[in-house]
Amino acid sequence: MRMFVQLVFGLFVLKAAVASPRFSRQLDLDTYNSANYDVENEENEYDYDDGLTTDDSQAEIETLAPHYNYPEPGEEELEEEEEQEEGEEEQPLKAQLVPQGSGGSGLLMGPDTQKGMPTCLLCTCLGGSVYCDDLKLNSVPPLPKDTTHFYARYNKITKINKSDFAFMNKLKRIDLTANEITSIEDRAFIGLPELEELVMRENYISQLPSLPETMTLIDASHNNIGSKGIHKEAFKDMTGLLYLYLTDNNIDYIPVPLPDSLRSLHLQRNNIQMMHEDTFCNLNDFNYIRNALEDIRLDGNPINLSRTPQAYVCLPRIPIGDLI
Repeated sequence: MRMFVQLVFGLFVLKAAVASPRFSRQLDLDTYNSANYDVENEENEYDYDDGLTTDDSQAEIETLAPHYNYPEPGEEELEEEEEQEEGEEEQPLKAQLVPQGSGGSGLLMGPDTQKGMPTCLLCTCLGGSVYCDDLKLNSVPPLPKDTTHFYARYNKITKINKSDFAFMNKLKRIDLTANEITSIEDRAFIGLPELEELVMRENYISQLPSLPETMTLIDASHNNIGSKGIHKEAFKDMTGLLYLYLTDNNIDYIPVPLPDSLRSLHLQRNNIQMMHEDTFCNLNDFNYIRNALEDIRLDGNPINLSRTPQAYVCLPRIPIGDLI
């Protein structure tokens, strides 16, 4: 009977120990370790091969490492010489003499001027127009060959040479207002096939140069052009001439014959003293009307316009001037 009671008591104690939290946690830990051990044993059952042996691994590392080629003795000097030559080749190209610009010669991008700069750096080049105003130039700078309009106003240019505009086949307008020009070589403009407008106001010109028949505007006002300063029949063949301005000179006659295309003739403040009846009209054809010539300025001349009334019958308007 006593033994039976001890057995029952032992079973009761064992049941209580199993039910305690400490025992449960220990049991779980033992179970976890046992499971991990089984997994490790399972993994060890497989042979893992990364495809690399010891020799292959070293070869791969050597391949990835940077590789330097050290120059042989004496090669450093050769490399330095080659680098110097390459550096010289990479420098900006210097302007070379090429057949570009006026006169058939010049530097790339416009020849050097007396200021030591290419024309299109010294001046302003916009399309075919070259602006060289107020730069104290004493001569016409060599121009790019495709120049169509050239402006060099308010400078100190003293002479126009034949070479200044040679081979400028696209040049349409030249404006040299307010320079110090005293002489122009006679054929300086005659070889310009597209020239239409020439402005040479406020200079010291005594002789008007020969001009191409393509002219539409000529302005040589405020100069020293005298009685022998205009070639005979200078404007006769200019069939497209529209504007002829010769104000403030020393001209003593009207430079006839004038083309029928002419619209404006400004001769004020000269030394014109007389006019002929056929100066503007055709005495052999009383039906002839010069419709285009609407603007004739003769004021400031020592001429009495009322003495030659027949000279205006073909005009849409009588000239402006002294009628007394």
